[in-house]
Amino acid sequence: MCESCGVRLLLYTHPACWEHDTGGWHPERAARLDAAIEGARRSSLEVADREAPEAPLEALYLVHRPAYVERIREFILAGGGSLDPDTVASPGSWDAALRSAGAGLAAAEALESGEGDAAFLAVRPPGHHATRDRAMGFCLFNNIGVTAATLAGKGRRVAIVDWDVHHGNASQEMFYGERDILYISTHEFPFYPGTGWIDESGKGEGEGFNINIPLPAGTAGEVYEEAWVRLVVPVLQEMRPDWILVSAGFDGHADDPLANIRLREPDYGRMACRLARLAPSRLIFFLEGGYDLNAISSSVKVAMDGVGGEFPDLTGDESPPRARHMVQVSLAQAAKYWDVG
Repeated sequence: MCESCGVRLLLYTHPACWEHDTGGWHPERAARLDAAIEGARRSSLEVADREAPEAPLEALYLVHRPAYVERIREFILAGGGSLDPDTVASPGSWDAALRSAGAGLAAAEALESGEGDAAFLAVRPPGHHATRDRAMGFCLFNNIGVTAATLAGKGRRVAIVDWDVHHGNASQEMFYGERDILYISTHEFPFYPGTGWIDESGKGEGEGFNINIPLPAGTAGEVYEEAWVRLVVPVLQEMRPDWILVSAGFDGHADDPLANIRLREPDYGRMACRLARLAPSRLIFFLEGGYDLNAISSSVKVAMDGVGGEFPDLTGDESPPRARHMVQVSLAQAAKYWDVG
């Protein structure tokens, strides 16, 4: 029996996203989109192409200061260049950034209208490092933050699940005091951008709604499995979000050249499958990092198969002893606010 038969994936992208020119030397390059799209199309799901629209400025202002948005626009209109040692903008970046931020808004509307069962956004530049007033980490606007804030403004409860190998410092910062937007991240630590320690749990009404699971270099899938079974899934079950938005970076793959986590394709499939069970027809994947083209393509493929119900076996790769300890410490912190253990 084909579990994924009839499961429809809305695949959002736009030609403008290829016009964000970071230069031939840069790891965040347009070929990443080709790899991600190839992976989605090779999955077992029915794929429906969608064009990413531009986000209205008012949506950007929910998470970015208007002066910052205008500064980025003027910088790009003047020809672009380097915003910091890692982050580049070109003449084509304004349209690309607006459409990267707008894709999630369109996907949420389409899923609410019953047009699909999940959405994957093959867009760039990525977003989870872009703060309210600073471009960094290859990111200009916080794409997932724009969608989360918009949904929360409509009274929806939102969970952001960030499995990128880098901590989403900006996504955490934006919603640190929010109770209707949960942020939960697994990431390599210590590593760029230096945030995401266990005791960063939120503040005020949002205390407990920020969960970090920092993991050492060399961590592999069986420790991620423990973190998900004992912490990520129970928290999501208890919260019962209306929407799950995924910062879907694939730079945790063992073949990625920029990081040191040792995930494999089945690990992404297991995580995606669990999320699809928790949020049927209310699940959006935002492409974040991932810099090995083959790993991106194969990981997206298996992740989308997971959305269709395929639950692959663990690889059996071993992790350093400290990895399980970090899961235990993260559990102890989360247990102050959630029924986990």
